[in-house]
Amino acid sequence: MIRLVALLLFLPMFAQAQTLTPAGRIVLNLDLEGFGGLSGVEIAPDGSFLAVSDQGWFVEGDITRTDVEIRGAIIAPVRPILDSKGRPLTGHNTNAESLAVGPDGSFYIAFEGNHRIMRHATTTSAGEFLPKHQDFRTLQSNSGLEALAINADGIILSIPERSGKETRPFPVYRFDGTEWSQAASIPRDGPFLVTGADFGPDGRFYVLERAFKLPAGFSARIRRFTYVNDTLTDEETLLVARTNPRDNMEGISVWADENGQTRLTLVSDDNFNPLLRTVIAEYLVNN
Repeated sequence: MIRLVALLLFLPMFAQAQTLTPAGRIVLNLDLEGFGGLSGVEIAPDGSFLAVSDQGWFVEGDITRTDVEIRGAIIAPVRPILDSKGRPLTGHNTNAESLAVGPDGSFYIAFEGNHRIMRHATTTSAGEFLPKHQDFRTLQSNSGLEALAINADGIILSIPERSGKETRPFPVYRFDGTEWSQAASIPRDGPFLVTGADFGPDGRFYVLERAFKLPAGFSARIRRFTYVNDTLTDEETLLVARTNPRDNMEGISVWADENGQTRLTLVSDDNFNPLLRTVIAEYLVNN
């Protein structure tokens, strides 16, 4: 059964540049078993969405809009992400951190803890393991592959949450369908750590980052890069936002709606902690 969720509308986060126009921000308050911990999201042109949680669930729903702004959402009961044998994930295998959709419509999920990327033909299919880059073995247990994105050619890019040192760039790993390589890197600047990424309809690479500092709480940043021939250039900072102290932005989807308008949608991870919130924030991308 689909549940209609009552939502509160909050002021949008501050957009740092004219590239982004705020298009609404909502908080999801609901009592639905398994709901929460949203850490990766993909939005379809009709506004429906699929998200993954860090307790091993798929979350599906539809975002409702009035004119250009989001106003609410309809959320379906969650369903388990399945392992390679078709069983629900358990234990340290459940921590899904990012989601991407391939050109063939299949779903790719990056996990931390047991660092890996899995492919699912559908949300009810068993997962298939992708090969691992040797560097994945050295990732910190709670700072694994946070960002995952797939371009129109099927090239997968993934970035870990941390780079190992504050002065060391974030490595960007590339999977060509056969093997991994470190294709590029992006500068690590200030307190921000990588939490998500996506390729937009414009072919550019968008990276979501988060910082946390007491007593202010969380802040978010979005950077955009041109990706050509395994290089990332033309860095732009699209957003620097001091979010609500309880809003831990982790998922990003850059997509075109049915009118051709490019939208950027963020989701926050409440970590199943009552002190944090599940938030959806949306922006129009002005190219």
